[in-house]
Amino acid sequence: MAYAVVAHYRCAPADEAAVRAALLRARQATRTEPANQLYEVHAVVDEPGGFLLYERYDDAAGFEAHKAAPHFEEQIVKTVWPLLTERSVTFAEAL
Repeated sequence: MAYAVVAHYRCAPADEAAVRAALLRARQATRTEPANQLYEVHAVVDEPGGFLLYERYDDAAGFEAHKAAPHFEEQIVKTVWPLLTERSVTFAEAL
């Protein structure tokens, strides 16, 4: 079974470069996690400061391990989240 996470992030255009850099660092580290199958970062077309993340893990426990990783705390919690003006996350399990 696969566990998917789709996150929509928006920040002020002035913060876009900082958010983009942190997301790319998070992508690099996350792809080395044992339970990670995919971690994609997209810039939303025609929406300055908009990002879409698509992540896939072996299971929900794999995603929980991701959230406990030091790079998640450093890049996402401490760097990205404080710069966001909007954030939504959807969780899904493969059928």
